[in-house]
Amino acid sequence: MIHVIDYGLGNVQAFLTLYKHLGIKAYRAKTAADLINVKKIILPGVGAFDHAMTLLDQSGMRPTLEKLVLTDKVPVLGICVGMQILADASEEGTLPGLGWLPGTVKSFKTNLQFATLPLPHMGWNDVKPQANSTLFTGLEVDARFYFLHSYFFAPDDPSHVSAVASYGTDFSCAVSAGNVHGVQFHPEKSHHFGTQLLKNFAEH
Repeated sequence: MIHVIDYGLGNVQAFLTLYKHLGIKAYRAKTAADLINVKKIILPGVGAFDHAMTLLDQSGMRPTLEKLVLTDKVPVLGICVGMQILADASEEGTLPGLGWLPGTVKSFKTNLQFATLPLPHMGWNDVKPQANSTLFTGLEVDARFYFLHSYFFAPDDPSHVSAVASYGTDFSCAVSAGNVHGVQFHPEKSHHFGTQLLKNFAEH
C-alpha cells in the first residue's frame, strides 16, 4: 500500500491516478491519522525548500514519517523538492532539511561549471543510472525524464548517487541509500519512463 504525502505541495492526484491505472493501491495522506498500514511513501514537492519544510512541519505528519522511515525502514521516494528536503540543508534556504540522506542541495548558480547556463533547467533530459538501483529496472538505456529545477542534490557519499543527468556537465539527479530514495525529475510528467519508475518503486 502506497501513501502519497499531501502537505500542500506537488500534484498528489497525478500519482494517485497513475497508480490506479496500473492497478496498484495508493492513498492520499493529509494527517498523521492517515498513515496506517504504510508499505511505501511518496513525498512530492514543488517550489522553495524552506516553504516545503514549513508546510511539512505544519501538517503534523513529520514525527510519524520519521518513525516510519528511520525506525521501521519503510521505503520512501522523494520527488523534486520532496527529494531536496531529504537532505541536511539547501543553499536555497536557511531551515534544516529532514536529514534522511546525508548531503546538501546546491544551486546551479553557485557552481562554476553551471554558472553561465540559463535557469531553471527545464525540459526533457537523458538520465543515466549509475548504480544497481531497482528504481531504474528497465530504464538502464535511453531513459528520458522531465525536469524543472535550479538546484540539485549533492550527497555526502558519492555512492548514494543512483543516476546522473547532464546540464553543461553531469549532476546528481537521483539518490538512494537503504530505504531512502529521491529523484529530481518529475516521473508523473515523464510518460512511460516515469510510469516504469513509479511501478518499480511500488513493486520492489
